[in-house]
Amino acid sequence: MKARIVVTLKTGVLDPQGKAIESALQSFGIQDVGSVRQGKVFDVELAGSDTEQAETTLKAACEKLLANTVIENYAIEIA
Repeated sequence: MKARIVVTLKTGVLDPQGKAIESALQSFGIQDVGSVRQGKVFDVELAGSDTEQAETTLKAACEKLLANTVIENYAIEIA
């Protein structure tokens, strides 16, 4: 079973990397970009086929390691 976890900063949390990317895009002449928020993507392959168990396992991974839940949100997509 495959899953994708997307981790992004919570709304209101300063994103200096996003600002740097936004500035770089504008310096390359890409002017239509309003703002950029940067995040992380994890593609995970799991053994087994129990979707409910996979979601429980992935939530634990996010809470313990993959996301800083004080300043980040995460979303889990199971394929």
